Amino acid sequence: MDLHLAGKTALVTGGAKGIGAATAQSLAREGAAVILAGRSPAEGEALARDIEAAHGRAIFVEADLAREADCQRVVHAAMETFGRVDILIHNAGRNDGIGLDQPPDRFLASLKENLSHVYTLTHLLREELCRRRGAIVMVGSKVAVTGQGSTSGYAAAKGALNALTREWALSLAPEGVRVNAVLPAECITPQYQAWFDTLPDPAGARRAIESLVPLGRRMTTAEEVADMIVFLASPRSGHTTGQIIFVDGGYTHLDRAATHDHTKWG
Repeated sequence: MDLHLAGKTALVTGGAKGIGAATAQSLAREGAAVILAGRSPAEGEALARDIEAAHGRAIFVEADLAREADCQRVVHAAMETFGRVDILIHNAGRNDGIGLDQPPDRFLASLKENLSHVYTLTHLLREELCRRRGAIVMVGSKVAVTGQGSTSGYAAAKGALNALTREWALSLAPEGVRVNAVLPAECITPQYQAWFDTLPDPAGARRAIESLVPLGRRMTTAEEVADMIVFLASPRSGHTTGQIIFVDGGYTHLDRAATHDHTKWG
C-alpha cells in the first residue's frame, strides 16, 4: 500500500533507537524525509547515514529536548534543511522509576523530561503543521491506563499524552491537523533489554512477561509499533483523529484468564 508520504517531512523525537529508529526507517522507506532528534549522537548519526545510503533523506540533531532552546534549534534545523514539517512524532521519553518515595522535585523533573518537549515542539510547529494540514502522533504507554505502582512521573506524563491527544485533536481539527496516539505495552527495545540484563535470569524474566501476552505469547516488536505510527501519520488515515490505539498483542485489555489457558490462543 502506498501511504502517500513521498515528499513529506517528519520530525521524530527519540529517533535514534528502539521504536523511534524503527519509525524513522519506516518513514524513510515510504519516501518521507526524516529529522531525528535526541541525545544519542552515535546511534542517531549512524541511522541517518544508513537512511541516506539507502537513498532516503535524514539528519540527526543532538538535543536535550527538555530545554526549550534545544527544541527551537531542532525546528530551525528541520526547516533549514528540508523547508517543511508535515509530521511530528512525539516518541522521546523514558521510564525513570520516579515513584511516591521520591521528593516532589524529582517528580517535577520527571515530568519536565518526559512531557515538556511535547508541548514545546507542538507549540513551535503549530503554524507549520496547520499550513501543511499535517499529523501528530504521540507514543504513549499502557502505564497511563494500567498503572505500574512505581513510576509516578512517567505515568503522569504518559497520561498527559492521552489527554493532549484528545485536546489537540479538537483544537487543531479546524485546520485539518490530525492527532492520534499509539500505546505499546511489552515492546522489546534496547531500553527494555537493558533492564532485562540487570536481572539474575534475563531469559526467564522475558519468558514470564511473554506468557502474559495473549496474542502469540511474545513481546511486540518496535517495527510493529512503528508501522501503526506511520500509518496514522499518513494520508491513508486521513479521517482518523483523537484516537488512542494499543499495539500490544491484547496485553492491556484482554481478560487475564487467557494467560492461564494457552490452548485458547494457540
